[in-house]
Amino acid sequence: MKEAVHIGRNPSTGPALEELLAQVALGDEDAFAGVYDAVAGPVLGVVRAVLRDQAQSEEVTQEVLVEVWRTAPRYRTDRGTAINWILTLAHRRAVDRVRSVDAAAARDHKAALLDRLPEYDEVVEHVEARLEREQVRRCVRTLTELQRQAVTLAYYRGLTYREVAEALALPLGTVKTRLRDGLIRLRDCLGVTA
Repeated sequence: MKEAVHIGRNPSTGPALEELLAQVALGDEDAFAGVYDAVAGPVLGVVRAVLRDQAQSEEVTQEVLVEVWRTAPRYRTDRGTAINWILTLAHRRAVDRVRSVDAAAARDHKAALLDRLPEYDEVVEHVEARLEREQVRRCVRTLTELQRQAVTLAYYRGLTYREVAEALALPLGTVKTRLRDGLIRLRDCLGVTA
């Protein structure tokens, strides 16, 4: 028969940790106080060995002990000693904390990089705008002189059709025709589908 393990207790003064854990599983708060007293030190030691930070180690130790209280009914004596079960919970929780901290740091790093990056690629946008301007200039050069003048006055200087007609000393109907013909030619040159 296996000898009972008494962590933090004198064997003659109290029940074994397994017995206390069985009572904790039934909701016995006094038994949990005994478990707490028996395992808090070893749990803190395991957690501190993984985390190497006193404040986080104390926090994780408290989380582990709360988990022991909540999950005591899951402990099975046929799978190992109570102290091994509790220290395994402690080690897992400490490793989870390390992973969580690492993941949070990685997320923060990515967020910082995203904050520094523009929402769009400025270089690409500048290049595309420059290419578009050059293509428009090239296409405008294919227009007749009258079409080029009418388009320039109407679309680059913002004049109305009537003001364009007055500026060029042409009838309004002629200006409208030249603008329409010029815009059709620009559309075809730029490859814009109607």
